[in-house]
Formats: sequence, structure tokens, C-alpha cells
Amino acid sequence: MSEPHTPAPLSAWQDFLARHAEGGALDGRVASVVPFGAFVEVADGIHGLLPSVEWTTRPEVGADIRVRVNVVDIDRRRMSLLPA
Repeated sequence: MSEPHTPAPLSAWQDFLARHAEGGALDGRVASVVPFGAFVEVADGIHGLLPSVEWTTRPEVGADIRVRVNVVDIDRRRMSLLPA
């Protein structure tokens, strides 16, 4: 997977959404942890936010994690995630 701050082009987001619907589960890797959540890379350059209120335990950077796609805002290239 790519570096944590390498943004994916819009075409990559469109391809991602063609393969993964909202509500679908997928595997990702924790790219960073901030006070309000964890950024999880679910595809090269595509990150979603798993809010800290959804954690049962604090995820570790680099950990593989299973998540569900909650909401995607493709125009802003943002995605919220839930635990799977």
C-alpha cells in the first residue's frame, strides 16, 4: 500500500467504489492514529476514518484491521468506516 499521505486520484476512488459498496466489509491497514480516530488505508492511497468512538481497543499503527464502509463522499475523497 502507499504512503499514508499520498492522495489517490479521483479515478482510483471511482474504481474503489465500483468494487466496494457502502456497508461492505474489507481489510485495511492502520496508517495513523489521532485523538478522534484512526486512518485506515483500504486501497493504495485510499484512506478512511474509523472514529475513536467506534473502537473497543485502540488500534496500533501498521495493524491489519477489518472494517466496513460506512459513508463515502467521493467529491471530497473522504470515507467513514465502522468496525466489521
